[in-house]
Order: sequence, then C-alpha cells, then structure tokens
Amino acid sequence: MLDRKFIFENADAVKQNCVNRNLSIKVDQLVALETERRSKAQAVQDLNTQANAKSKLIGKAADDEQRESLKTEAKKLRDQKTAGQEELEKIEQQILAIQTLIPNMAHPAAPVGKDDKANLEITKGKTSPRVFDFEVLDHLDLGQHHDWIDFEGGARTTGAGFYFLKGDLVLLDLALQQFAISTLTQRGFIPMITPDLAHDSVLEGIGFNPRGPETQIYSIEGTNLSLIGTAEITLGGLYSGKTLAEEDLPIKLCGISHCYRTEAGAAGRASRGLYRVHQFTKIEMFAYTLPDQSDAMHEELRQIECDLFDAIGVPYRVVDTATGDLGGPASRKFDLEAWMPGRGEAGEWGEVTSTSNCTDYQARRLNIRYKKTGEKGTHFVHTLNGTAYALSRALIAILENHQEADRSVIVPEVLRPWVGKDKIG
Repeated sequence: MLDRKFIFENADAVKQNCVNRNLSIKVDQLVALETERRSKAQAVQDLNTQANAKSKLIGKAADDEQRESLKTEAKKLRDQKTAGQEELEKIEQQILAIQTLIPNMAHPAAPVGKDDKANLEITKGKTSPRVFDFEVLDHLDLGQHHDWIDFEGGARTTGAGFYFLKGDLVLLDLALQQFAISTLTQRGFIPMITPDLAHDSVLEGIGFNPRGPETQIYSIEGTNLSLIGTAEITLGGLYSGKTLAEEDLPIKLCGISHCYRTEAGAAGRASRGLYRVHQFTKIEMFAYTLPDQSDAMHEELRQIECDLFDAIGVPYRVVDTATGDLGGPASRKFDLEAWMPGRGEAGEWGEVTSTSNCTDYQARRLNIRYKKTGEKGTHFVHTLNGTAYALSRALIAILENHQEADRSVIVPEVLRPWVGKDKIG
C-alpha cells in the first residue's frame, strides 16, 4: 500500500492517479479521518500525561482524603484515555479500509489511458509473423488432431476448463520448463518449487482479493488458505515480516508452481482452448531490490522475457501498459504479446507474459524491509515480478507458429535436447 503520510501530504496527486486508473477511491475521506486521528492521538497522549502526573502525586498526598481524591482523578483520566484509544482504533480501521484500496502511484513514463487500447507498443521480437501457404489450425484443433489435449477427460474428472496434456505435448511442456530454469539459473536466479497454497493474508499483501464474488482465487472452505494464481504470491510472501541485509540485495528467485484461477467472466474465441484455463504451470521470476535498483531490474526482467521467446522463434511485441490497465500493486508493467496465427481470420496478438515493478507497495503490506549497514532504522524493499513462461500460453504460441502443412509441429531448436526429436506429430 502507499505510505499514509505520502497520501496525506500528496492527496491531489493520489486522487489524479486513481482517476488515471479508472478507480473511485475516497481519498478526501481518508485525509479527513487522518486529520481527526492525529488530533485524537494528541488528546489521548495528553490524557495519559495528566494521569501519570496525578499518579505520581498520590504518594506525596498530605492525608487520606487528598490521596483518595488524586486516585479518583487519575482513574477518571485513564478511563477517558481508554475511551479515546477505542475511538482511535475505530478511526484507524476506517483509514486502513480506504488505504488498502488505493493503488500504487503509476510510473511517470507509464502511458495514461483508460484501458488496454492505450497501451504503447515499444518493441518487437526478432522473429516476424510467418506467411503460411496452407490453412492454419489453431492450437486446440492441432492438439485434438494429434490427441495431445483432452478437455472432455478434464471435464469428466474435474470440470469445465480443466484438461489433460498427453504424449509429445507433455514433452514440449517439460522442455520449456527445463529451458527456462536452465536459462534463469545461469542469470543468477535461485530456482524454487513453491507451495500451491498460501495464507489469505499473503494474497492480500501481494494485492489479490481472495474472497468475494469477483475474485479469481479458489479458496479452501473452513480455512484461511487459498490456491495460488501465480508463484508471485508465494515468492512474495517468502520474506514477509523479515528484514533483509542491504548487501544481500538484489535477491532473484524463479519459482515453478501450478496456478489456479476461476477465470470468472472469461469467454469468447480469444479464450478458446488453453488460453484461459483453471489450472496451468508457470515459471515465475521474482526480485527483491533496493529502491534505486528496481527500474534497472524491471528492464532486466523484460529483456529475459524477450530472450526466452526469441529463443523459441515466436513473434511478439512488447507493450507499455496504460494506467487504466495496470493492476493495483504495479507502478509500471510491460506485457509481451505473442503472435497467434490461429486466432481470428488473420491471427491476433495474445498476452503471454508480463513484468511489473511494484516498488514498495507489496513490501509495505507484507512488512518486508532492509537494513543499511551502520545505520539505524530500516527501509522497505522494492519487489518485482515477471513471467518466464506460462506454459499453456507458450504451448499455444509454439504449436500455432511452428505448424506445418502436414499438421506436424517443428520443435524449436533450443528445446530439442529435452524433447528428443526435431518434430512432433
């Protein structure tokens, strides 16, 4: 969340940021409540001082009558202080309820716009969209043709939106995981396999709403646990409540996890097949940095995503996400959109990865700090996340871009050591 003092002292800028993000947040009410809280906090402190002063006089009382009178006065002051503290707690909860809804301040370079139509294309990949001389199939038709994807079996065992991967597509999926982890470990990331569940408090700290009608999260009834929608949640919660040493930063992690999403409201041809499913595997990058390192780290994560998709020969473009399309925790976000020739009549771009700089927004909510050597006090770290491969979407991009006229699929060269063949199907 944003620092309360920052909100109080920069209310106009915070309100404009909310407008730019298409959010209606009661910033003025928070400012009014904070003004009241500060006044009442001073009053409570004054009552406590007066009560302590009376108590010190009791032992010096001239007689029993004066002693009892001082005790009565001290008790009255303490009762008033207690009542004032209760009022303070109520005000504090009202402030916190608004404060947690206020989004991060958008980066000055982020394009201002109400939705993804205002996203700004900033670069394209090394591979250009291919011109096919045969009828292109989308990934679902290819997968069913070769019996690689079984949504009917998934529906029978689990429900709509679940699926089985089979045969060579499993080898391709595992090859992508191996290649991503191999690449990231060479670049200084620590590989991790994370839990598939997290405390609701961790989800909230990262910026997800684990309960309610609009949530994308599956919650476990009767517990305070939910299935994670991304390893960002578990990797971000790893150091919650911890103070890190300045010299240990940056910390770069890459997590392998299953991801679970309700995908409420998702429909249409663009969501067909593997593009929007309830469970998938993802390789997620996560970094903890010093504040002055986070912009450079954001560029590093973006470049890694580009390198990973260049390596598998998939055309893509990178867009700088508009303010109205940013998630609450992100200050700036880059999306990598792959060319998917099986979409529509002539193909379309589809998001496959994103990387966000969340500055100190998540760290403040999760209380993750760092300490400078030789200095008193602590500071909040910056956190960043980025998708290496969301396996289901990376598979779509490979199948549709590398298909041949005979319905076989060329395996990208970098994946062949793990797949064991040059072509599948």
